[in-house]
Amino acid sequence: MMPLSMAKPGETVTIRKITGKDEVRQHLAEMGFVVDSQVTVVNALGGSLILQVKDSRVALDRQMANRVMI
Repeated sequence: MMPLSMAKPGETVTIRKITGKDEVRQHLAEMGFVVDSQVTVVNALGGSLILQVKDSRVALDRQMANRVMI
């Protein structure tokens, strides 16, 4: 396993684990980051990631992306 922040643009990955406090995990789940779901890295800009989650595009900073393990 490695953090989502290590994924390259254009790569589609499967979420294996989400770490952090309950509030952080709940917030990520509300945005569509749930275990066994697929996420595509659209772009990486200045430490932030633009991600395709289901039918939405979501931006995550590197700190939050480090909590999502793939």
